[in-house]
Parts: sequence; C-alpha cells; structure tokens
Amino acid sequence: MASVSIRNVVKAYGAAQVLHGVSVNAEDGEFVVLVGPSGCGKSTLLRMIAGLETITDGEIAIGDRVVNDLEPKERDIAMVFQSYALYPHMTVYDNMAFSLKLAKKSKADIASEVNRAAEILHLQPLLDRYPRQLSGGQRQRVAMGRAIVRNPAVFLFDEPLSNLDAKLRVQMRSEIKALHSRLGATMIYVTHDQMEAMTMADRIVVMRAGVIEQVGSPLDIYDQPANSFVASFIGSPAMNFLIGQVDATSAPVLVDAEGVRWPLPASARGLHGKSITAGIRPEHIALGDGPISGTLQSIEPTGAETHLVVHAGAHDLTVLTRDRLFGSIGSPMSVRTDVSQMILFDTTSGHRIGDIPS
Repeated sequence: MASVSIRNVVKAYGAAQVLHGVSVNAEDGEFVVLVGPSGCGKSTLLRMIAGLETITDGEIAIGDRVVNDLEPKERDIAMVFQSYALYPHMTVYDNMAFSLKLAKKSKADIASEVNRAAEILHLQPLLDRYPRQLSGGQRQRVAMGRAIVRNPAVFLFDEPLSNLDAKLRVQMRSEIKALHSRLGATMIYVTHDQMEAMTMADRIVVMRAGVIEQVGSPLDIYDQPANSFVASFIGSPAMNFLIGQVDATSAPVLVDAEGVRWPLPASARGLHGKSITAGIRPEHIALGDGPISGTLQSIEPTGAETHLVVHAGAHDLTVLTRDRLFGSIGSPMSVRTDVSQMILFDTTSGHRIGDIPS
C-alpha cells in the first residue's frame, strides 16, 4: 500500500481553470472521501491521480514516486467507476481474471487471486454467471473484485454507487467500508452524496469550485464547519441559517428582518451591531414552550424521526424530532434553539467567526 500526496495541483482546459492549486494527502491505509457539488473538480482530481487526465501544474506522488508523467498502468492503482464496465460475454470469473491474463500470470496464480477476491466479496456462488444474470449490487462487487485481484497500492472509486437504488447503496456502503477494513488499503472515494462521505470516510475533503474548503474527520466537519458552505453541504437535513444584526445591549440576540429576537451564545457579546449568520442544526431546535412563535409549514414523518418546517420571524426552520407529531399546516408552534450549539458566520465571507482571516 502507499500514501498519495497532491501538491499545488492545477488543472486548466485552455483558459478555463477548474482546479486551483489543490493540496491534500491520503495517508497509507486511509479512506479519504472527496465530496462536493457537481462541477467542483472532485472527479477531475481523481482522474488526475489515475493518470486519465494530464496535470497542468503541481505534482502528484504515490508512495515515494512522482507520477505526473507515468501512464495509468505504471501507477499501481485500480479504479472502480460509476458504470460497472463489465464484459457482457465473459463470466464473473473471467471478468475478474482479465487483467491478470493480460499480465500473463499463471493459471494457478489467477485462480488464487480470483478466489481470494471472490471470498472477500462473497462472490463464490456467482463465478460462473454472466453480468446480465446479476443484480446491480452484484455487478458492482464484481467491478470491485476486478480491482482487488490486481493488489494495487491505491484504490480509486468514482461515484460507484450512483446507479444503485437506495437500499443497495446503504448495503454497498457497508461492504466497501468492510472491504477497506479487511484489506487495509489506501482508498480515495469521490461522491456528491454527503451521507456516503459521513458514513464511510476516515477523512473528508470538501470541495467547491476547484478549491478545498475543509479537510477533517466526519464529525469534526459536522461539528466545526469552516464556513457556511461546508455547514450547509454536510448534514441531512441541512443546517438552518438565521440572518440578522447582533444586539448585545443586554444578553446578545440576533434581530432578523422581521424584528424577531433570536437568543445568541455569550460569545456574540463582542459582535454588537454586526450583521451575522447564525447556524443551528435541525436536531438542536426544540418544539413547544419556546420564546419564538412560529407557524407549521410542513410535516414529514419518516418513521424513526419527524422532519418539520416551521416559519418563525423571517426564516423557515427545519426541525428534526423523534416525537411522532401530528398537526395541521398553519397551526401555531413555538421553537427554542440550543444556543450552545449555534455556530456564527460572517454573512459576507461565509467564514466561521473566530476563523476569519485578518
């Protein structure tokens, strides 16, 4: 296995620059997830690691080798794509064995590697089947098996679960994480799904518009987002944002556009008169007997949880509760925010207050 070092990497297509000096490392054996909205550059970066895209500037190293000028086959990587890309006329065994046959491995070595991968992925009963006889999840496991047999230094995954239904995605998330645990391999995984990132990663790299917004463990990014973009992108349901001006003449409050006064943490006392954005997660808002009056806009029971939208002051707040609430749209409902869980952002720059560059 090997680490991957990405150092000041730039990618441009003519005058259009899509990656702007990106630097990040994946340590040996680490599971790193690149996450961000469509067009942020995450798949382009993955393809540059694989050698499928040229590097405009900067360098990428796998282990102790700079690989900028190496062909993909010389980089000791294996890639699993969104499309399974299986050969329809070959059995599962032959699909998994194909790269080993090209490398002129002996029949015994091929059988040993294919059977090892099949055991890891629970594919032994399927080795004689053709892709058309497999479910989507089984096809994706075959694609992973084709990568495993090569014993690469680094595994690269490009949105491999996007074609699966919701139940299969949950199952395959667990299987890929278990695969990482068994192999101890370095894995870099691209997705736009923040839930995949949160549940699978050792570290998350949040990207937007060709730059890295934040790198950290899933819970660090969830609890301490560097800016309002990260706060809004990571978390489902998404974080609520209250926009207004701080009044700290007594206990600090945020006065929104409707004049409603939202309690703020004591740390906001030094922000008197400033326009800020206060972020609060849906699970940190309680219903009933609160100081803020609102109106119920929608209610979505999901079974274990209930998601509500309450219009209060100038804002529509998403609230997450484990109570099974029933009510009619438009009925009054008060809310209470846990100010100890609020995160304050500069409204103009989006930076978390306290982390704003001087």
